[in-house]
Amino acid sequence: MTADLLTEALSPELEARRAAHLYRSRRTLNGPQQPQTQVDGRDLLTFCSNDYLGLANDPRVIERFQQAASRYGAGSGASHLVSGHSAEHHGLEEELAAFTGRDRALLFSTGFMANLGTIQALVGKGDVVFQDRLNHASLLDGGLHSGARFKRYQHNDAGHLNRLLEKTSPAASVNHHNRRKLVVTDGVFSMDGDCAPMQPLIETCQQHNAWLMVDDAHGFGCLGDNGQGLGAGFSQNEIPILMGTLGKAIGTSGAFIAGSDALIETLIQFARPYIYTTAIPPAIAAATRTSLNIVQQEPERRQHLNTLIAQFRTGAQQLGLTLMDSPTAIQPILIGDDAETLSWSHKLENAGLLVTAIRPPTVPKGSARLRVTLSASHRAEQIDRLLAVLADIAQQRGVPEVVLP
Repeated sequence: MTADLLTEALSPELEARRAAHLYRSRRTLNGPQQPQTQVDGRDLLTFCSNDYLGLANDPRVIERFQQAASRYGAGSGASHLVSGHSAEHHGLEEELAAFTGRDRALLFSTGFMANLGTIQALVGKGDVVFQDRLNHASLLDGGLHSGARFKRYQHNDAGHLNRLLEKTSPAASVNHHNRRKLVVTDGVFSMDGDCAPMQPLIETCQQHNAWLMVDDAHGFGCLGDNGQGLGAGFSQNEIPILMGTLGKAIGTSGAFIAGSDALIETLIQFARPYIYTTAIPPAIAAATRTSLNIVQQEPERRQHLNTLIAQFRTGAQQLGLTLMDSPTAIQPILIGDDAETLSWSHKLENAGLLVTAIRPPTVPKGSARLRVTLSASHRAEQIDRLLAVLADIAQQRGVPEVVLP
């Protein structure tokens, strides 16, 4: 029998990952995205969804999706630049621009593609891109593959960013008039839940004539008085490149970049993931328009979410658990050891709760954690149940002493 050379080459790496307690496995949902749902055939109370405002299963959003699917069909059939740009896409872009206070917005099929395409369209050989060391993988990949010099500054450290920018002063380059400097940060950091220091970053970028790009995937819809996200209150000149996703708080799918007319036209011409990808289904765009309206009309969703966040943080701290400095729906419990983190996750699941164990390489080595995410669709008694189970596990295993690397 002929040896399977591919399997033979790949298997050792897979086995090594299993042995290191870093192996990932998919779970299968058998119902809608909501706190109490069926996972792998078992009813579980989940705390690992990005559906922060509980809109993924909202009847009004579903109804709009169904109506639009009856009119436009199941798929868009082409990229935006061929024949896939529907009236629903166009209307959503206009509404996103108005909501974020930008000239225009441009839809992408995924957040990863939006980040990859935008960075690569804006900088290249001879330019410099500066990124927070804890940025999302899509931002890091966009910078690494852009051809620009790639520099990482310490997490949320505008002072370190300033020093790096000073080292790339115009005198260091013969073609300094053409050199572009792009600073890229997450708005809310997806594994820690903390927020970027917007004002210091804006001032630093303006001092050095650098462009600031903010990925507000986990803040859009949740933060700000009206849900505009972490960028609320900052102008287009202060944050010229604003990215948001639609598959988290908005509850649907896709992503967008918002900014000036020149920015959007540049992306239409040069962002390859936009140019060469089929547009999201028009029905998704239509459903998103309904969801975006709900975000603006129902601030009580954000208010309830903030109440749950405070309830969880107070209870977890009383148990002696190590939380990160997060004011958002992302509430990681630091465990540290990979195997111990998996053990806590398994014990939670045995008690009927699903909380994902996050391990390297998603987070730095030695900082494995339970990533608790809260939703406006959770109830206070469900938070109490989570805290009660965590208390039982802490009593059995002891509260982990975490020493971050």
